[in-house]
Amino acid sequence: MNTLISSSKRAYQRISNNLTLHELSGSLGDLGTLLPIMISLTMTGQINLTSTLWFGGIWNILSGVRFQVPMCVQPMKAIAATVLSSSMSIDENMSAGLGVAGIIFFLGATRTIHLVGSYTPVAIVRGIQLGAAASLIKTAHNLISGLTWTISTDNWSDNYNWVLLSFIFVITCYRTRIPSALILFVIGLSFALIRMFGTEHDTLNLPRPVIGAHYPDTIIQPTLEDFRNGFVNASLGQIPLTALNSIIALSALIDDLFPDHHADTATISMSIGVMNLIGCWFGSMPFCHGSGGLAGQFRFGARSEVSVIILGLSKLLLGILFGSSLVGLLEVFPKSILSVMLFISGIELASAARAVNNGIHDEKKQKENWTIMLTTMGVIIAYSNVGAGFVAGFVVAFLLSVQRLGVRKWYVSFIQGIEDIPSKWKHQDAFVYTGESAVGKTRHGDLEGSEWQPLLGCSNSDLSKTGGRTIIGAISNSNTSSSSSLH
Repeated sequence: MNTLISSSKRAYQRISNNLTLHELSGSLGDLGTLLPIMISLTMTGQINLTSTLWFGGIWNILSGVRFQVPMCVQPMKAIAATVLSSSMSIDENMSAGLGVAGIIFFLGATRTIHLVGSYTPVAIVRGIQLGAAASLIKTAHNLISGLTWTISTDNWSDNYNWVLLSFIFVITCYRTRIPSALILFVIGLSFALIRMFGTEHDTLNLPRPVIGAHYPDTIIQPTLEDFRNGFVNASLGQIPLTALNSIIALSALIDDLFPDHHADTATISMSIGVMNLIGCWFGSMPFCHGSGGLAGQFRFGARSEVSVIILGLSKLLLGILFGSSLVGLLEVFPKSILSVMLFISGIELASAARAVNNGIHDEKKQKENWTIMLTTMGVIIAYSNVGAGFVAGFVVAFLLSVQRLGVRKWYVSFIQGIEDIPSKWKHQDAFVYTGESAVGKTRHGDLEGSEWQPLLGCSNSDLSKTGGRTIIGAISNSNTSSSSSLH
């Protein structure tokens, strides 16, 4: 009991110390991803907005408390894109979310996700981050593709002029303590309220928000056919995206930005699984975590779990008071402002890829990493498929390692890696502290040159150059300067 009380006091003290305008600003950093997808799925009847706000808020709060970092809760983009383009039903959408949740939870509960992370080279992880960054920037462009420079009574609040002004404002505030996301959100919300409750309401033909007691009242009862269609058409494309970007790349980014708060890949996996194994039965949008959302929240000021707790409480309050009646107001929120926030989030995520060669001094190995990273990113952009990028990056990494080591040495190294799998499986906590600084974490087995290194030809000497630190996490003291440059 005393332990629980002391833990609660520490948590309260931590939250109260971090309750700032910058955390509030950071909580809004992922709205550019959330709002367009949530609005689109609501308008087509493929999610229940009340349930989405309720469960999205709950997961924001619980994720913040559990991970103690601004862990974002964002839509499963591959599922959303497929559902919207294929006009799938809400039952099929929820079935797709449940399918991904079941597999991802299994990977986390059995710690199989550790093997995926262990055998994934850092260059591929960074390539996935770059690909996700490019996707955010592309989405930002799509949001404003229908806008014009002309200002009229129909588009006075949403045109290229506001895009330009918003961009200039954010860049001007880039290295200052001004909560730019909060200011932009207030401006955008003001525009939306003016349009919704002003003279334009009659021409908009959208419902106004209605205050009341709203709660999740939709129970989804998918059939076997819904599960089959949802899994085959939507889940299969989402699973590699979730495993690689929402878990492995996210864990690496957390190590970069918050070296004192490592997030284990298995825990992230089970978190994603639980969110959807519960929420999808009530029509809530399929949710995941993600490196892009974290980068966006970090860019706009989030430095602790307080930001996502604020966001979660706000979602929950809006869900209770307004529920699905909010869709009209969200629909008229200026896309010009959302697009700029999304673009800056993409730039922030891309900047994390600079750490691809931290601690590696061999020029040939550096060039190999750049080749692998850019190949992974290029294929992701070309095919809009993270799984394809992962496979392409792995093939390139394999071929380059064989060229560097020779077939015989590579084969010996490969066999050693296979033989080490059972022993590695026993180490469930992927990271341990070495007694150094927070950035001096090492993964079990790194000093032995095992895990993915033997499979792709990374020898003990490569690791010795970094003092035995893990390459995929926060791997050198230079990371401190990298993180500070992202503020």
